[in-house]
Amino acid sequence: MPAPRFLRPLTRPFIRFFRHEAASGFLLLASTALALVLANSSWGVAHHFPAIWSEHLRITVHNLVLDHTLLHWINDGLMTVFFLLVGLEMKREVLGGELTSLRQAALPLAGAAGGIVVPALLFTALNYGTATANGWAIPMATDIAFALAVLQLLGPRVPLGLKVFLTALAIVDDLAAVVVIAGFYTSTLHLSYVYLALGTWGVLLLFNWLQLRSLWAYLPLGLLLTFFMLESGIHTTLAGVLLAVAIPFRAAYPRPAMLRHLRHRLGRLGAATRRPEADPHDIGAALEVLGSGSGSPARRLEGKLHAVVAFGVIPLFAFANSSLVIAPAAVRGLLSPLGLGIVLGLLVGKPLGIGALSWLSVRLGWATLPPGVSWRHVWGAGILAGIGFTMSIFITLLALGLHSPATDTAKLAVLLASALASSLGYALLRSTLKPPAEAARAAPASPGQPAG
Repeated sequence: MPAPRFLRPLTRPFIRFFRHEAASGFLLLASTALALVLANSSWGVAHHFPAIWSEHLRITVHNLVLDHTLLHWINDGLMTVFFLLVGLEMKREVLGGELTSLRQAALPLAGAAGGIVVPALLFTALNYGTATANGWAIPMATDIAFALAVLQLLGPRVPLGLKVFLTALAIVDDLAAVVVIAGFYTSTLHLSYVYLALGTWGVLLLFNWLQLRSLWAYLPLGLLLTFFMLESGIHTTLAGVLLAVAIPFRAAYPRPAMLRHLRHRLGRLGAATRRPEADPHDIGAALEVLGSGSGSPARRLEGKLHAVVAFGVIPLFAFANSSLVIAPAAVRGLLSPLGLGIVLGLLVGKPLGIGALSWLSVRLGWATLPPGVSWRHVWGAGILAGIGFTMSIFITLLALGLHSPATDTAKLAVLLASALASSLGYALLRSTLKPPAEAARAAPASPGQPAG
């Protein structure tokens, strides 16, 4: 059943976001499969495919020299754009979305907390005192693109409330990952660059306070902030989130003034279109200026970044970091504390933590289940949240290093657990969710409406 007309403006941004992320999941799967095939084939140069990512790319600007491997540019550079998008999404949810009120936010926040703490504890219990104990954060992450792609396979039978719950939960997961990366995977600090980064962020916040609304006032300083973070020793992902915090979210005018402004401008535009010499291209340009001038800078940037991240950054990250030679040692490592900690953390810890704390929050009266969502749906979403893939591999590289046998084992464990979580979550939700026609027949008639 389509949403009522008056609700469509509220649901349209989320539906557009969901479609982007779901489509990205399928591209992500294809990128991973291609990387694994190339890395494990014997087709001449393809046999040496993983070595490509160790090649250096050097950028020189006057006396400034940036010399890093291709993998480093992708993981520390392009992924900053991904975390900028995560920060913008979180800001939208907190200021105008599902996390606006504490009661709205309680269920995904509780689920996310359980999905973070329980997998980390399970991994730590298996790896305590070992050389891989530092990887405790690997199974706490959720790959939102893959999870939503699986929901997309289920079609219109998935309630919108379940999609919103899983999306909000995954965004909180990603933000928690940023905090963990900044707090636990920063080994060396260069305080002079830390102060420069904080000063740059202070200028960005000042721009927000002065109500500067042009993105060109923020993005160049965002690049400078990223450079200072890189040189400080703190991972650059934090720069993306800090930039998102500084970019204004509110529209240019309060709602009543906005409506008056739009009516006035549209009236003038309508009068211009009635002239015989009116150019359709000029009219289209005027509409674009009207939309950009009255909208929110944060929302404009989020809209532009979605396709870039969903169809560029994340698939490229997956392609580069899935270039894994599946050696016998890595396969045997799946039964090691590291491999078991990751697989059990994602497959058991994630749904157990999400389901248990979600149930507790509802039991205590802090939250309510969304309309049309049952506890079996929540458990199914919890299993899908065990698709750690992109984020889990990202944390693996920080926790265990780029080139080590433990890293190969961890990547393989993440891929295995993510594949199992997607299959099990899909099977459970498919057996639980009813097709739209069957759900409509089973629904009770509304008051004043015949049951037939």
